[in-house]
Amino acid sequence: MTLDMRMRNNMFRRLPVEQATGRLYGGRHRLRVVYRTRDLVVLGLGVMIGSGIFKIAGEQASSTAGPGVLVSFLIAGGVCVLAALAFAELSSIIPVAGSAYSFSYVAFGEVWAWVVGWALIMELLLAASVLARVWSLYATQALHDFGVPIPSGLGDLIGQQKGPDVFALGILLLVVLMLAGGSRMSLKSLWFMVLAKVIVIGLVIATALKFFHPGNLTPFLPPSQPAPAGDKTVLDAVLGAVGGGTPHVFGTWGMLAAAPAIAFAYIGFDLIATASEETDDAPRKVPRGILTALVTAIVLYVAVAFALVGMMGMDGIAKLNPDKLLLAAAFDSVGAGAMGKIVDVGAMLALTTVILVLMISLTRVVFSISRDGLLPRPLAAMSRYKVPSRATLVAGGAAVVMSQTVDVLTLEQLVVIGSLFAFLFVAAAVLALRRSRPDLHRPFRMPAAPLVVLVTIVAVGWLMLNLNVQTWGYFAVWMGVGLVLYMVYGRRKSQMKLLLDAPPERPAAARLAPAPPPGMAPPPGVAPQHGMAPPPGAATPPGPWDLYSSPGPYGTGPWSAERRPGTPESPYPTGRYSTGRQPGGQFARDPRPGERHPSGQGDEHQEPPHGGRHRR
Repeated sequence: MTLDMRMRNNMFRRLPVEQATGRLYGGRHRLRVVYRTRDLVVLGLGVMIGSGIFKIAGEQASSTAGPGVLVSFLIAGGVCVLAALAFAELSSIIPVAGSAYSFSYVAFGEVWAWVVGWALIMELLLAASVLARVWSLYATQALHDFGVPIPSGLGDLIGQQKGPDVFALGILLLVVLMLAGGSRMSLKSLWFMVLAKVIVIGLVIATALKFFHPGNLTPFLPPSQPAPAGDKTVLDAVLGAVGGGTPHVFGTWGMLAAAPAIAFAYIGFDLIATASEETDDAPRKVPRGILTALVTAIVLYVAVAFALVGMMGMDGIAKLNPDKLLLAAAFDSVGAGAMGKIVDVGAMLALTTVILVLMISLTRVVFSISRDGLLPRPLAAMSRYKVPSRATLVAGGAAVVMSQTVDVLTLEQLVVIGSLFAFLFVAAAVLALRRSRPDLHRPFRMPAAPLVVLVTIVAVGWLMLNLNVQTWGYFAVWMGVGLVLYMVYGRRKSQMKLLLDAPPERPAAARLAPAPPPGMAPPPGVAPQHGMAPPPGAATPPGPWDLYSSPGPYGTGPWSAERRPGTPESPYPTGRYSTGRQPGGQFARDPRPGERHPSGQGDEHQEPPHGGRHRR
């Protein structure tokens, strides 16, 4: 493959892995390092465990799966674990803030990276707006449950599903100001709130088990029956057109049908990857944080589902007050009303952490895309707190405007399709990079690839087919707008385009002189003729790859003379991934004259040859 074919400057240009991570994993590391493995786990639990943990099990048990919802939770968790394995491998190779956007840039090219990044922006922006509205609804309900009077002037401005809402506005402004003030303050707040909601979940499980009745889990799979009329999913439309059948609930089909809705509750583990540039030893710690957080969330969701269904049963859940948070209403029905108030507090804390992590991830994705020039570069500016403050303020302002002007609660499934769309690209990127860059060091490897990758793509595709036809239409419109924006702005302003367009610096041509006699160097200031070897110590004329060794829009390039494309050197400089460390013991070679020994002891003071003094 020629250089022109490999680095053609069009919208399919790929970002080299070395350029994505920066020279020796430091060139693009501009964010402050604040996260450790346990912080990443808290980050994941902060976004995965929201208010849904207090209601989704009851909703799916009473309407779709019955007690078989427990298996549905495990099926959904298994699909998410497959996707998490793909994120873990790519995060160990490309530990940068862009997550799926950056993975796609390296594996597939710029236009595909923009498509994935645009989907992530939609997902995170809409999710923050939706959950701010839900937070307002739950806060209003909590005030009512605690008997706090609401002023008449605020009655129409809080707890509203659309239109201006003071509570939704207030929680978004609080989160944005917290993030703009620095990552450490937001991390401490996140730790406190996640710990508090885990304590609430523990109390919920312990209290529910006191009212547990094994009979509430039978029959485990109620008899199948036709699903009530409602919005058709793409899968329903396809099955109806091909086989003429109708969707069913309960039974085996109902147990499978509940899994996609439950999988949506687990979505959020992928956002841990956006914290890679702020994590110490990210290639090892980010994969560990992703998988630990996801497995912990699955265990907590299954435990709450087991306790709730065992306490109320499928029929009991269906009779609960629909105006209250489902789990709070369940405790009221068994005479544990005080526990219902604790659930109200837990739901508000859970939603607050979800909004906080969503805004962190949104600002990091916007920062990464802007750094590459596909969005205005000023958005990638850093504040004195080493956080992308401009990206934070712009993303937060957009979330505020959307939450106050758009009926976002009707667009909730768009959040899901954006996540799943990114999952597909990340799974495919694992195979693409295994084929195109097998030399890359992978601290974490997805097991049994490509089989597991193909299973992941099929499973994620099945989840996407369970979304409404209308959701697919809205998503197509959003992506169409994104492609127009890329063609008008991003394609021309891309930093990769500017880098590839910049001509390499070459010395001015010199007059050729006749060849000197054999063994003699050409006169000073005269260039050697073509085919002549340069004299000892002379500089070698720049070659085609020297473009990436000179300063450019990304800073000093990673492909200097000692690192050419295709070499197996790792971009991680220290610790177990260092390639500059020489083996010791019996495998260590003796140092050459003037070279320092790998142990740190040089030979500058060795005895001169022949054992005598230096001759003058």
